Amino acid sequence: MGADTTSDEARPGGPPLRRETSRLLSFSDGVFAIIITLLVLDLQPPRVGRGQLLHALFEQWPAYLAYVTSYVFVAVSWLNHRSAFNRVTSSGKGLQWYNLAVLFSTALVPFATSVLSQALREGDQSDQRTGVALYGLVGGLLSVTWLGLYHYLARHHDLLDETVSGGFFPMERARAAAGVLGYALAILVGFLASPLFALVIFLLLPIFYAMTSSGLYELRSLRHPHG
Repeated sequence: MGADTTSDEARPGGPPLRRETSRLLSFSDGVFAIIITLLVLDLQPPRVGRGQLLHALFEQWPAYLAYVTSYVFVAVSWLNHRSAFNRVTSSGKGLQWYNLAVLFSTALVPFATSVLSQALREGDQSDQRTGVALYGLVGGLLSVTWLGLYHYLARHHDLLDETVSGGFFPMERARAAAGVLGYALAILVGFLASPLFALVIFLLLPIFYAMTSSGLYELRSLRHPHG
């Protein structure tokens, strides 16, 4: 048997590093599952006297809104991750580090959600703006890490399945860049107008990414099949 010439990161005395996509995906799925679980821990049953439970549950609406927004946020990140790595046939150190960066920023979502939820429940305007800013920064950071991952894959077509179009990941970079701008806009709206308006943007952004989770390039191809 000859040496594996498909690996660009083989080291003497060790296995090649490129055929590791299954381990990378298993690890990533586990991290996403833990993050999803952590989100629900912020939903605590209210401690109230008799006859006050229903009112107290309604008062916790900011926690419910923050949970739904963040759940969709993380779920769409998982869908994007699945969509991207379904097109990847080989892995390497560079791709692994970019993937870890995406997981790092996604893991911050439960903390930002908890802070924002608490600020909304307590009703202080200054704290609400701070919570919005923190959540927007985490969302922007996550978009930046996705931008880096997509840029890496756009530049390393040798890691992709041969059927993947050369225009797919460059279009995904534009989708990630829209997230950076969207979360920056939400922070500004939260400070200049109302934190509740920022929450609307926070909810709309994951919906946009959910609708385009298969990629902007494929959506364009469906609309213009002969273009």
